[in-house]
Amino acid sequence: MIQRVTLVSIFLLVSMLLIIISSCNDNYEESDITPIDWQHRLVTSFPNDSLRTGTTYLSVYSQIYSLTQHRKHDLTATISLRNTSISDTLYINKATYYDTHGKLIRSYVTSSIFISPLETVEIVIDEIDKAGGTGANFIFEWTTKKESTDPLFEGVMISTSGQQGLSFTTQGRRIK
Repeated sequence: MIQRVTLVSIFLLVSMLLIIISSCNDNYEESDITPIDWQHRLVTSFPNDSLRTGTTYLSVYSQIYSLTQHRKHDLTATISLRNTSISDTLYINKATYYDTHGKLIRSYVTSSIFISPLETVEIVIDEIDKAGGTGANFIFEWTTKKESTDPLFEGVMISTSGQQGLSFTTQGRRIK
């Protein structure tokens, strides 16, 4: 009887250890860092209405300094392109991503795309993509009806390690 209880206890202990070890694995699917396929959003012609254009700058952080200037912490960035109009379509003509030194990393939008009223479209910069560095940024060129509201461009940066989490946001600033 004692031997059977000991075997059951050992079995339970081993089972619990296996569960704990397997739950610690960071199994996640990495998305690739190639530009997004916007084919279903391409604009073939603009409306005949009066339109206005704008350019918005958004700061983004692929990395931030931690403890000293010699240690960096990598971040995942979600870039939200938000159409704030309840009735008008927003057109994004260009979305370009630059590194800390102002060097172009990649173009996410090269042909005009549309964003429906109140719709949000997102670009994700993976945590493993360190190309932007500590001072990355986006430039968005956009078009909308003259009486429409300006779009909103936001960045949400996040990282987790163990039970610690770090997150913050940035908002775009119209520069033209």
